[in-house]
Amino acid sequence: MLEEEAASGPLPWLEEYSRYIRLERGLSPNTVEAYLSDLRQFAAHLKKAGIAFEKIDSRALENYFWKLKTEKNLSAASLFRKMEAIKSFYVFLVSDKKIEKSPAASFRSPKMPQRLPKTLSVPEVESLLRAEDFKTFEELRRRAMLELLYAAGMRVSEILALKSDAINFQDGWVRVFGKGSKERLIPIHATAIAWLKRYAELRDARFPRQDAAEFFLSRRGKKLSRVQFWREMRDLGRKVGISNLHPHLFRHSFATHLLQNGADLRSVQELLGHASLSTTEIYTSVDRSGLKKAHERFHPRP
Repeated sequence: MLEEEAASGPLPWLEEYSRYIRLERGLSPNTVEAYLSDLRQFAAHLKKAGIAFEKIDSRALENYFWKLKTEKNLSAASLFRKMEAIKSFYVFLVSDKKIEKSPAASFRSPKMPQRLPKTLSVPEVESLLRAEDFKTFEELRRRAMLELLYAAGMRVSEILALKSDAINFQDGWVRVFGKGSKERLIPIHATAIAWLKRYAELRDARFPRQDAAEFFLSRRGKKLSRVQFWREMRDLGRKVGISNLHPHLFRHSFATHLLQNGADLRSVQELLGHASLSTTEIYTSVDRSGLKKAHERFHPRP
C-alpha cells in the first residue's frame, strides 16, 4: 500500500493529516493551513531532490532546514513552525501505521526564546473605557465588547462568533466555544453585564427577530468582521494615545491582572481555555517582570 500511495505524489495522505490536526488535535484553521503550506513546500523540495518522503533521514532534514534558514532568511518563528509541521506529519503517519519509523524521530526543534506578551495597565484600560460617550449603536457595541474582552479574556474569534443565547445575564456567565470547539463557561462581573444589557436592548430594538444571529452586529445587522473590529480598536487607541491597540491585548491584560491580584494559575488556565498549563505560565513571567522596578522603587536601601 505504501508504494501505491507514494507513487501518487511526494507527500501522500495530506488530506487525512489535515483532518487529523483539525479534528483530533483541534488546531485552528490558520494553523492547519500554515502546516499544509509548509508540507507542500517540503514536498516540492523532495520532488526536486528526487527523494522519497519515507526515505529521507535526519541528516537530510537538517540540510533542508539549513537551506531554508540561509537561502530564505526565515525568522526563527517561521523555521520553528516548519519543523513542527514536518515532525507532526511523520508522527501521524507512524501512529496510523502508514510507515514504520519517522525520519524526524531524533530531530529536535530549537527552543524558541520566550517572548513576553504586551499588556495594558489598569489606567490604560480605564482610559479606553472612558474614551467615548458610548451612546450611538457603534459606540455602545464597542463599549460592550471592551467590557466583555476585559471581563472574560476571550479571543477575537470567540467574541465575534458569540451567540445571543450564550450570555446568562441573570447569573453572570458567558458560554464560549474556543479552539477545537471546546466549550467553557466564564463568569462576568456586574459592570460588564450592565453594558451588555444596554447594548442588547438597543440591538434588539434596531434589529428585531435576530435571536439566532451573532450577538455583536454591524450597523447593517450583519456579522461584525474581524477587520472592522481591529480597525475600531486601532482608532480608539489613537484617541487615548495607545499605539497598536488590538483586541488580543485585552486577553493578555485580563490574565496578567488576575495573577497580579492573587488568582491561581490553574483558574486562569481554565478561564483562558488553554490546553496546557505551560501556555498560561508565560503570564507569570509578565507579572515577575515588574518585580525589579517595584524593588528599586520601594526598597529602603538604594
